[in-house]
Amino acid sequence: MVSQKKYLSNKLANISKWYNEIVEKAGLAEHAPVKGCMIIKPYGYALWENTQNILDAWFKKDGVQNAYFPIFIPYSLLQKEKKHISGFSPELAIVTTAGGEKLAQPLVVRPTSETIMYQTFRNWISSYKDLPLKINQWCNVVRWEKRTYLFLRTSEFLWQEGHTVHKNDVEAREMVMKALMWYKDFYEKYLAISVFVGEKSASERFAGAKQTFAIELVIPTGKALQGATSHNLGQNFSKNFDITYTDEQNTIHNPFQTSWGISTRSIGGLILSHGDDNGLILPPKIAPLQVIIFPIYKNDDVINQTIDLQIKRIKTTLEKSGIRHSIDERRDKTIGFRISESEIRGIPIRIEIGPAEIEKKVIIISRRDTLEKQKISPDNAIEFINESMEKMQNDLLRRSYENKNRLTAEVESFEEFKTIMNTNRQFIRAFWCESATCEEKIKEITKASTRVCELNELEKKGDGLCIYCNNKAHRKWLFAQSY
Repeated sequence: MVSQKKYLSNKLANISKWYNEIVEKAGLAEHAPVKGCMIIKPYGYALWENTQNILDAWFKKDGVQNAYFPIFIPYSLLQKEKKHISGFSPELAIVTTAGGEKLAQPLVVRPTSETIMYQTFRNWISSYKDLPLKINQWCNVVRWEKRTYLFLRTSEFLWQEGHTVHKNDVEAREMVMKALMWYKDFYEKYLAISVFVGEKSASERFAGAKQTFAIELVIPTGKALQGATSHNLGQNFSKNFDITYTDEQNTIHNPFQTSWGISTRSIGGLILSHGDDNGLILPPKIAPLQVIIFPIYKNDDVINQTIDLQIKRIKTTLEKSGIRHSIDERRDKTIGFRISESEIRGIPIRIEIGPAEIEKKVIIISRRDTLEKQKISPDNAIEFINESMEKMQNDLLRRSYENKNRLTAEVESFEEFKTIMNTNRQFIRAFWCESATCEEKIKEITKASTRVCELNELEKKGDGLCIYCNNKAHRKWLFAQSY
């Protein structure tokens, strides 16, 4: 039978086509009847469940509580925060008819929940004793995208949105950075993706925010993918929604707020970052299945029973060690087909046991990222598997870090900037005067937007020249074309 991998496009030759094939053939998701929406299949949803479990534990340890707010928001609530509604207007899905009748007031299908939550927070907060308030919800949101890709950009997607309220600006800023570091740690420690972390420009801020910080991924084509955001909302929303608290001296204040979120786009970033021409490569810490076992049966019942007995022993030790695993016992598919399928799905560790292995008292273990095979004694299997998974996790992060640096260039002239964006495309680190006019011109000419000013650059007062206008500039920014 022809190996499934032969049907995959070359990743670097046509990454978009390759990506769509991987999502389909790995069984992650498929298109829904409504254009721009997706059906997340069990294997893809398991990745999201693992994401939830990891992050939710971190949130709760910090005192964040989960809640749920309605998907429908009165349009009038959005109008209370003018910047907010103008930022989302083109993407809003609006309900005007329900129950066979025209609604007296249109409802918006939530693009994000600041307005509905803050209307409620007004009733929950009255005293300094009610602060800080830390609320999170895992939910779906709708933003009517015109150009969609499964996981990366869909009209409906899943995410978490954290919303906190604080007595002062210092506490709010601390919360913004804490959330940002949660996302950085998640991408690097679990998804094994080295990321850029920094502040967005004024034009790229979240609608209504005082500051927006973001996680930026470098895609293998040199383009950018925003992976998560954390927003310092200041008092903008608390003033518009009349949220107040009374301090110890009985003085009334508007509190300071934050919001932060990560979505199923992270799964798209994972696919793009680690997959190869054979399929997905999933870091062991996030993989739904960490180990898959392949019995290789022959027409010999005695040998087959011995194989089953060996597999049973390994399965027991895997269970005791908490290693997520599965056994592929299908006999209607060749071993070549089954192995190819496991590579497409990105399962980190593969074990093969057949008559030859039984005779030599070994098992064959392969890592998905290197495809190298090792003959191991069954007695040493768990130790070897754990070591292999740790090494694979570290190797993937190291490779991501190297690729990120390889695809990032320091430039000093706009000619060089244009050449890079017109040829091999990379992230560009360059001085920028932080003028909106220059930012708009750079994007118009090169299609590259500002991504972030990295955290280590934010407090710098360097002496440079803007990459576009040659006026004085104090900080370097990252630019890239969006994927």
